[in-house]
Amino acid sequence: MIFPTIHLNGTSKRELYLAYFTAHNALQDAIDTLAKSAPHGRDYYPQGDSVIYDAAKEHAKRMVTLNNVLRVLEELTLHTMP
Repeated sequence: MIFPTIHLNGTSKRELYLAYFTAHNALQDAIDTLAKSAPHGRDYYPQGDSVIYDAAKEHAKRMVTLNNVLRVLEELTLHTMP
């Protein structure tokens, strides 16, 4: 991962920290909300018995992707912590 270089001509360490911290919190809220939208069998059974499993796999991939971004934001936040 490439971290920003904190220097006098760049964005302040505090500003970077607040931006990453805010993004991290917003993404955590999004992950919590997405988790509540996990597929339920009653919404898929008319399409066939196995469709719910495919929908669950797709949902899991979305969750993994967002959690990977969350980990990156955590690293950036820690790097810029005042």
